[in-house]
Amino acid sequence: MEKQSAPQQYGLLARHYDQFFTFHHDWYRGARQKVLGKILLQVRSACDLACGTGTTAIELARLEIKVFAVDLSPVMCRLARQKAKRVRTRLRVLQGDMRTFRLPEPVDLITSEFDAVNHIPRKADLGRVAKAAARALRPGGYFYFDVNNRMAFQKIWPGTWWLERPGIVLIMRGGYDHRHDRGWTKAEWFVRRGNLWRRSHDLIKQVSWSAREIHESLRGAGFVRIWAWDAKPFFQGDPRIQRGCRTFYLAQKSHR
Repeated sequence: MEKQSAPQQYGLLARHYDQFFTFHHDWYRGARQKVLGKILLQVRSACDLACGTGTTAIELARLEIKVFAVDLSPVMCRLARQKAKRVRTRLRVLQGDMRTFRLPEPVDLITSEFDAVNHIPRKADLGRVAKAAARALRPGGYFYFDVNNRMAFQKIWPGTWWLERPGIVLIMRGGYDHRHDRGWTKAEWFVRRGNLWRRSHDLIKQVSWSAREIHESLRGAGFVRIWAWDAKPFFQGDPRIQRGCRTFYLAQKSHR
């Protein structure tokens, strides 16, 4: 039986996220514009769920949208507040679990980008996320998110990556756990402190779902319309992303 039940909170990954993982931002902006372009014109309030360091939340706020940014990691929340202050953008950051979060008021749109939903501990938790999102939305509101699919865990995650920045080295080794249907990555960090290097690590796990499981979870939460887009057209220039590796979803809550 799978023992992990607590949500993941990453240490150095949170602190150094913007140093290593910004290469995909333009692709995500393009996907967001394609999927949400017309919808964003009508949005007055939104929540960026699993906001990380606040990149998407700030971009939404710059559209004169009232934005709540939610993340489980206190480090991510602190970095999001600092980034918003630095660029002089109003943003309300809340620490919360995507399975149980609550907002001060209902919103028109919830976004959850960069495969954040895959990070929940168990397959069954997807229904809890969907219900929490539905509860936070106004009638007729939208939930927009993307996920890594099983193909990505099988074809992309196995292997080793070496990433380096001044004073810090990141080595990532990954694979696919067939038994539990999840991808995993061991992130080894080497951070320079004076003349010494400090070694640390994060273990990253992501859950996989079939399209059917995702649709059933969304419909069970009260979403009545569901659209899906394969990520390949949005990720031009990345040969690793094949059709079927990643999917963007948009779900609309019932107007009742």
